[in-house]
Amino acid sequence: MFANDRSTLRQQYVEAWRKHRNGEPLSPLESMIGEVVAEHPEYHALLEDRDTVANADWQPEDGRTNPFLHMGLHLALREQVSTDRPPGVRAVHQHLARRLGDHLEAEHRMMEPLAEALWNAQRSGSMPDERQYIEALQELLARHR
Repeated sequence: MFANDRSTLRQQYVEAWRKHRNGEPLSPLESMIGEVVAEHPEYHALLEDRDTVANADWQPEDGRTNPFLHMGLHLALREQVSTDRPPGVRAVHQHLARRLGDHLEAEHRMMEPLAEALWNAQRSGSMPDERQYIEALQELLARHR
């Protein structure tokens, strides 16, 4: 789906955003990227500056969020919700979006459990623990009742 190197991945975002802005035909993935970028105006200028995109670095210790990680988590969540994989993720998203009144805010809240599941899997060299992930999402939902 995505390239393995940082530069190519970033250029996919730049190109999808350019096509989206210009009303050009988009692949399904480009369309998803364009929608996510459109919902994040704070990233528009960045994605319109190829030099900055190619060379920028975002380190957690600097207190800055990596926009590509952030947007990538949105894409991952949307894919999960559309396929209901792992089972139950769609229901959590729907309930949370209803409670918060906004699908984007629901995704923002769901990002932390997703990022943690991915980080744990990377650290252990295994697949993400779907049961633990769904439990974390259920806990999130319970906090927003």
